[in-house]
Amino acid sequence: MRYVNSILLLAISLIALNVQAITVIVHPSNVNALNKKTVKKIFLGKSKKFLDGSQVIPVDLTKGEARTQFLSTVIGKSESQLKAYWSKLIFTGKGQAPRKVDTEAEVIKLVSQNPNLIGYISDSAVDDSVKIAIKF
Repeated sequence: MRYVNSILLLAISLIALNVQAITVIVHPSNVNALNKKTVKKIFLGKSKKFLDGSQVIPVDLTKGEARTQFLSTVIGKSESQLKAYWSKLIFTGKGQAPRKVDTEAEVIKLVSQNPNLIGYISDSAVDDSVKIAIKF
């Protein structure tokens, strides 16, 4: 029984280590307040402006744990559901998917250079060149 408890504790610890906080980042000069609902609207193309009226352009990761966490935690869709969502919008001419990049470093670089961009990265990747808008 003690052996089983040790294995369960180890398994739970490994799962907990795998789940990272997701941080939505913006340019350091950005003063807009964001919440989960607003971030979801931006990344689903339902909102094209920040609260102050300035244009917002989302930057999406193509793959990785941060993307998986963001989709499940914030967007509430699986990869296949999101692909179908964007396919429909693009086909009907009602939307365009967010710009995609391969790495968190690319997200940071782009967001740090343009006040209209918004992106997400794992909490551990945040640096001083960007501003934390909200954490999930």
